[in-house]
Amino acid sequence: MHRSTGGQPQYPTCPTRTAHRSGALCAAVACFLVGGSFTANSVLGDYPYAGGQALRYALACLLLLPLLGGGGVAPLRKLTGRQWVRLGVLAAVGMVGFNLAVLAAERTAEPAVPGVFVGCAPVVVAVLVPALDGRRPARPAVLGALFVAAGAWTVQGWGRTDAVGLGWSLGALAGEVGFAVLAVPVLRPLGPRLLSAAACGVAALESAAVGLLHDGRAWVRWPDTGEAVALVWQAAVVTVVGFVLWYMGVQRLGAERATLFSGVIPVAAALTAPLVGTGGYGLPQAVGSLLVAAGVTLGASAPAAPTSVPNAAPTPVPNAAPTPVPNAAPTSVPNAALSPVRNVAPTPVRNTGRGPGPGRRPGHTHRAGQPAPPSGGMSP
Repeated sequence: MHRSTGGQPQYPTCPTRTAHRSGALCAAVACFLVGGSFTANSVLGDYPYAGGQALRYALACLLLLPLLGGGGVAPLRKLTGRQWVRLGVLAAVGMVGFNLAVLAAERTAEPAVPGVFVGCAPVVVAVLVPALDGRRPARPAVLGALFVAAGAWTVQGWGRTDAVGLGWSLGALAGEVGFAVLAVPVLRPLGPRLLSAAACGVAALESAAVGLLHDGRAWVRWPDTGEAVALVWQAAVVTVVGFVLWYMGVQRLGAERATLFSGVIPVAAALTAPLVGTGGYGLPQAVGSLLVAAGVTLGASAPAAPTSVPNAAPTPVPNAAPTPVPNAAPTSVPNAALSPVRNVAPTPVRNTGRGPGPGRRPGHTHRAGQPAPPSGGMSP
């Protein structure tokens, strides 16, 4: 990240090869951690949903605060009211709402159904983000997103569902898209770590409110050993490490390219499912993994979208203004009002030999009534 003379962060219009590789690595690791978290979710099946999310995000926020560095939470004071609203919507849609939609969809649909919808997030982002920027989608990005969606579908398959399950699956898709797109305007002033901490703090409050309204006093309870380990894993690894790496990837790649890596989520879930006996990894999962890899590679080859750079206006150079010349302005002569003169040709003024006056140089002549040439000019 480059910085301007005004101290505001600037973002390059085209990421360098090193930034692209590091961003891709960050996004891939983050999505792998999120995919592995589905295995931990199976352990939390009997724990109150809202209470578990509130504990997870509150603990993650506390763990992130010491990692903010010298600036701390000071940039939060500079956020506008609109940016605070966006941060609240990000937490409600992309975090609390996403998890709620997935759980609600699985009540009437098999887990593969919301998984397939979430796997279509790269396609939506590849079309939505350019439309919001007023440009056409890049063909490699759209084709890569289609490959990723097909790979996610191949890994998970399709299951039984009804209209309610489809509706909640669409809600999960909206949450996945919002988690990437809504974060971009607040990612610039806050950075990945502070954005993750602030979003977790807001999500913890929102989850607690949902728990109190829905479950009353039973919205939270003391977890058993397995549930406590799962909650700590989700807070410390999936949320703290995963969220920070994800937003680092979005910062370096852009939302379009980073969202391609969400295809890694079902692949990671399929790879880790055999560890707890909830699934296997066979030929369909291997073929789907190859499709995801091909889609990410194809989408990453899309040209970088032009990004507007804050505070990129030309900075005025000090002392570059033209220097006024003393006594260089035309001097009014008393009683020199012009009278109409007929058939009088202009008479050239000759050098009188009196030496250079104000604004004159030796040996230089100019016409009467014209200001003398200035002694200084615009600095290059």
